[in-house]
Amino acid sequence: MSFNDEVFRTLSTEQSLAYLADVQPGRVVMRRKDDIEIFPVNFVVDGEAIYFRTAEGAKLFTLALNHDVLFEADGLEGETAWSVIVKGTAEVLEKPEEVAHAETLGLKPWAPTLKYNWVRITATDISGREFEVGEEPERY
Repeated sequence: MSFNDEVFRTLSTEQSLAYLADVQPGRVVMRRKDDIEIFPVNFVVDGEAIYFRTAEGAKLFTLALNHDVLFEADGLEGETAWSVIVKGTAEVLEKPEEVAHAETLGLKPWAPTLKYNWVRITATDISGREFEVGEEPERY
C-alpha cells in the first residue's frame, strides 16, 4: 500500500453520483480539433446520466464537432474533500420524448438567459475519490 492509498479513498459509482447530485456547478471539458475547452454548467444527475441546458454558442458548436466529453465536479463536506470525473458521450436531445423527460428534471438556468438546448452526457466511466483535508506532511 502506498502513502497515496492511505490518504485517498476511491469512491464507488453510487458514492460518486451521490456527491454529484448534491453540488453545483460542474465543468464540461470538450475537445475542438487541436483545442480544449472547459465550460462551467449547472446540471442535474438522472441515473448515470448528466443533463445540462445551453444556448446557441461555443458549447453547442464544440459538441457538434466531438461528442466525447469529460465532466468534473468537486466539493467539500465538513473536512472531507472529493472529486468526481465522468467520461462520456454528450448529445443534444432532439427526440420529443427525451426533451419531455429532461423538462421533468427541474433544472433551471442560473443566468437569466434562454437555454433551449438540452444536452445529456451518457457516462462510459465514473471515477471519484475523497480525502480528509489536512496539513502537508513534513518534507524532510
